[in-house]
Amino acid sequence: MQNFVTVQQIDSAAQALKQRLSLQPHVGIILGSGLNGLADAVQNAVYVSYHDLPHFPVSTVMGHSGRFVAGLLENKPVLIMQGRIHYYEGYSMQQVTLPVRVMQRLGIASLIVTNAAGGVNPAFTPGDVMLITDQLNLAGMAGLNPLIGPNLDEFGTRFPDMSQPYDREYANLARSAAQAAGIQLQEGVYTGLSGPSFESPADLRFLRMAGTDAVGMSTVPEVIVARHGGMRVLGLSGISNKANLDGATFTTHEEVMEAGKIITPKMESIVRGVLRSLQP
Repeated sequence: MQNFVTVQQIDSAAQALKQRLSLQPHVGIILGSGLNGLADAVQNAVYVSYHDLPHFPVSTVMGHSGRFVAGLLENKPVLIMQGRIHYYEGYSMQQVTLPVRVMQRLGIASLIVTNAAGGVNPAFTPGDVMLITDQLNLAGMAGLNPLIGPNLDEFGTRFPDMSQPYDREYANLARSAAQAAGIQLQEGVYTGLSGPSFESPADLRFLRMAGTDAVGMSTVPEVIVARHGGMRVLGLSGISNKANLDGATFTTHEEVMEAGKIITPKMESIVRGVLRSLQP
């Protein structure tokens, strides 16, 4: 049974968060597994636990702190999710994407989503950063689209266009930031699955044939809801492990967390460069 989220619940959470903030954030940032370090760079930081917000889901995954961090990054007011919510934790897709709805109610128009992902493209190696140019919504194709249920007309149309889920201008800013920092930036298609089990070799061979470059258990629902509400989106995947297409190796969450130590400085450099380039 779906747990639909109402506009009243969204507004209640948004109002509770707004009362705790000391500034009006312009950019929302969602941090993936092992990437929490970026939030440590925020100046004049204000911390708000998800526990303190009504109707708000709580992250239960190791490596996800479960709080908002608001403050200045590159002199831009940001609201960072230090730990995201996943469908596999037992929440509905509407609950998973509630934080994005709250950002929209706070007037945030730009969203940067990051994640830790398995590298399906054989040219990728752990530690790479991939610019997400498009997405494959396999969970949504199977009936787990976050927009199923009553349409929230206050946010967007019943049938939103998804021809450009990731903003092309923002993508160019990320390319420029990576080049300026001397970072090799991979590019490709991110496929979102429900998790929590990692993919079998047959799953991965299928995904590769379908055009997948990186695979993970998040991001796609958030981007769909962000675009439904008119937000501009930049997506970055940290390649935490090489996909096991032949069954010869094992994948663990600890491996993902360890790779985050290599990925985070690269991700931070790119995100900072993008923020510097964004107009106030």
